[in-house]
Amino acid sequence: MSIAETTRPRRLPAFVAKREVERFALLLAWLVLFLTFGALLPDTFLTWRTVSSMLGSQAVLVVLALAILVPLTSGDFDLSAASTLVFAAMFLAVSDVTWGWGIGWSVAAALTIGALIGAVNAFFVLYFRIHSLIVTLGLGTFLNGMTLWISDSRTIAGVSMQLVELVVIKRLLGVPLAFYYGLAVAIVMWWALEYTIAGRKLLFVGRGREVARLNGVSVNRVRGASFVLSGLLAALAGVLYAGMTGSADPTSGLSLLLPAFAAAFLGATAIYPGRFNPIGTLVGVYFLITGITGLTMLGADAFVQSLFYGGALIVAVSLSQLVRRRQPQNFG
Repeated sequence: MSIAETTRPRRLPAFVAKREVERFALLLAWLVLFLTFGALLPDTFLTWRTVSSMLGSQAVLVVLALAILVPLTSGDFDLSAASTLVFAAMFLAVSDVTWGWGIGWSVAAALTIGALIGAVNAFFVLYFRIHSLIVTLGLGTFLNGMTLWISDSRTIAGVSMQLVELVVIKRLLGVPLAFYYGLAVAIVMWWALEYTIAGRKLLFVGRGREVARLNGVSVNRVRGASFVLSGLLAALAGVLYAGMTGSADPTSGLSLLLPAFAAAFLGATAIYPGRFNPIGTLVGVYFLITGITGLTMLGADAFVQSLFYGGALIVAVSLSQLVRRRQPQNFG
């Protein structure tokens, strides 16, 4: 027996063990963080009220992070997602409260507008071959202006209690239904990426557009669909946002963009290391909110939240690059 043959059985288990550690490192870090704050704040942090609050309050961020995850998977950025969220929430509030459309038609219109915004992004990126960063940044700024215009730069309150009840008042096991909506979206996305032809094509395009094209995949169609789905999910996040607050503010939701990207890149280091994935993103969101909640309960100043989210994004991108063995990111 050769030396290579004698060493192969020993190296394989070590490789598998290393791979498994990479997959679940973020989950372990989340558990350690939770237990640390639990030990420091046993009377307040380790209560079901705190846990249910953390789970239910982050549904909007979960859906927004999943929205930007779709174009990230195909190699594009969507910087307009948070602006789409805010505009959809504001349009819903204005149409329901001011125009009297009713909550059903208002929700349907908000989701349709989200998909149309994604289609506009896709058109400019694919037809004019402009980088997605530029297009989505410009359209996001345009949407911010539209939001201020239709709202007269003021908060619109009084959204139908039917929506509020379905999002935050009604609970299952003590947790607002909003949490289960975000969980359902993550599970459906995971299933689609793993077990459907469309999902595998999306992953294929993200791995290499030219290779995908040579294998018969319509790259532009896949990328266009990813922008439309991103806009639709961002609008859904806006619907949840309006349902959780019973109102729509023209600016507050914009701050969710950075933590959404941080969660998406953190998720790329977990479960399926080296690629963006919905379950990893879900874990990333709740890892971040656990840290923010714990620091807030310890009496940290408000600016710590920005420090935590900004630092988490840098660390997340760095870790995802280490998992990918520092291969250059290709978002061309």
